[in-house]
Amino acid sequence: MQRIYLDANATTPVLPEVVEAMRPFLAEAFGNPSSAHLHGQHARSAVEHARGFVAKLLNATAKEIVFTSGGTESDNLALTGILQPYLDAREPAHLITTQIEHHAVLYAAEALEKRGIEVTYLAPEANGLIGPATFEAALRPHTRLVSIMLANNETGAIQPIGKLARIAKARNPALVFHTDAVQAAAKLPLDLSGEFKNVDLLSLSGHKMYAPLGTGVLFVRKGVQLAPLFYGGPHERQRRAGTENVPGIVALGRAAELALAWLADTSHISNLESLRDRLEQGLLTTIPNTTVNSATTPRVPNTTNLRFDGIDAESLLIALDMQGIAAGFGAACMSGATEPSHVLLAMGLTPAQARSSLRLSLSRLTTANEIDRALEIIPAAVARLRSVS
Repeated sequence: MQRIYLDANATTPVLPEVVEAMRPFLAEAFGNPSSAHLHGQHARSAVEHARGFVAKLLNATAKEIVFTSGGTESDNLALTGILQPYLDAREPAHLITTQIEHHAVLYAAEALEKRGIEVTYLAPEANGLIGPATFEAALRPHTRLVSIMLANNETGAIQPIGKLARIAKARNPALVFHTDAVQAAAKLPLDLSGEFKNVDLLSLSGHKMYAPLGTGVLFVRKGVQLAPLFYGGPHERQRRAGTENVPGIVALGRAAELALAWLADTSHISNLESLRDRLEQGLLTTIPNTTVNSATTPRVPNTTNLRFDGIDAESLLIALDMQGIAAGFGAACMSGATEPSHVLLAMGLTPAQARSSLRLSLSRLTTANEIDRALEIIPAAVARLRSVS
């Protein structure tokens, strides 16, 4: 059976070039990067080489790159790292986030709220975007941190982060702005010296950009003070204690290098978007009562979220897997949950509509032949499920 992978927003395949780059550091190049001898310095050099490529991907400086275990840790470090000092000093602090964030941000915000941080959870408009006027109205004199994702993991909708960050800084230059860019990295250019120059903290995850699981990054703009989550050695300039995951970091650096080359040719983005649109339009044409969630919103080029009325998405997911297609609904880390997507509910969908929505997300390796095959399998699967519902 031909397997077709359309769940790249859950995790991407590890590219062969990335595997080759990390391979030596799983065996003979085993040094601790904090050691002073040759083995250690070889590892340290590899870590810093990778840091440089991640910095180039973001148009930042190497000193602003902190390696973590993934997007969840990066998000938690961003929120708690900024707000913990206010809790320690018993000073009032206000956090603005949204109802459509990844749970790494939502649950961190809820935990901080229980400890005394005031939190505002902004609702999106029906298209999945946060309105600038709604955002500006939520700002308060004691707002210390904003955390709004760049690209939504379920719908692919791209928030106007550059504009929102400008609004925040115009109101209070000392306010810290964080964005979870996990689903945007390696899909869109991320310029922290240009469009996103007002963003202070930015999270990345290696396994969403063709590197292995268990690697991540938090960009920390120069001058931003961050309380650590972990205590131990002075690793990552005292912002993230713990011996660095050298193989994972090397892999992430190589993935960033490959992403730079991929993004440099703008035809790659348009080609990926063309494949996504071909899949999306083909399904809309062949399957009645089908809707694209966030259809009118700027989206990352690989993602479509479709609602098939009268279908249970979990049943469709299982049926497609049996036919060789890997798809997703909701965040991968919440796949065992029985509740409908919090993102789609926040956008105004009913629970039944949210439960009938399926996410299809392409990777750089997706082919036109795979899209054609998916356009044969998915309509037939939906028709079968509707006939027995």
